[in-house]
Amino acid sequence: MIPEPTSPFAPRIAVVVSRYNASVTDRLLAGAIGEADRRGPCVVDIWHAPGAFELPTLADRALTGGRYAGAVTLGCIIRGATSHDQHIAVAVTQGVMQVSLKHGRPVTLGVLTVNTPEQASERAGGVHGNKGTDAMGALLDVLGVIDQAWKHRMAASGGAFTIQSVLNDKATGSV
Repeated sequence: MIPEPTSPFAPRIAVVVSRYNASVTDRLLAGAIGEADRRGPCVVDIWHAPGAFELPTLADRALTGGRYAGAVTLGCIIRGATSHDQHIAVAVTQGVMQVSLKHGRPVTLGVLTVNTPEQASERAGGVHGNKGTDAMGALLDVLGVIDQAWKHRMAASGGAFTIQSVLNDKATGSV
């Protein structure tokens, strides 16, 4: 696990990961943690979801109360004999976006939607990289933009803005 940071500006991040298709999602999680460790300092808390469908609910719960600066969602949806995978993928994608907008916090989507287990493996540390790494990188990039906006506003206002007001402005598009 990532140690507690010494910097007061180190973000606390929730990583919500599906246990379904664990052979893939465990590698996505390892990629996300590795990216956070590489780019740190930050604190990562892991929330385990039964499946991809539950990711938005747990991301919403994690962001309630303001403990986390943002969340990464990780899962793997593999096509089956019916269109069930498509319905789950749409619900998860829309749910994750709704959570981000509701809380004014970034939530990144590291959910694979693939046709075969081989394609999933290729995207979880294989020839196509690790989408868990990418999702954590995207979250840290967005948090960096928010942090820079906060620092800019603090300097321009003599300290009248807080990180909360910048995050709220980011959610409404006024940053």
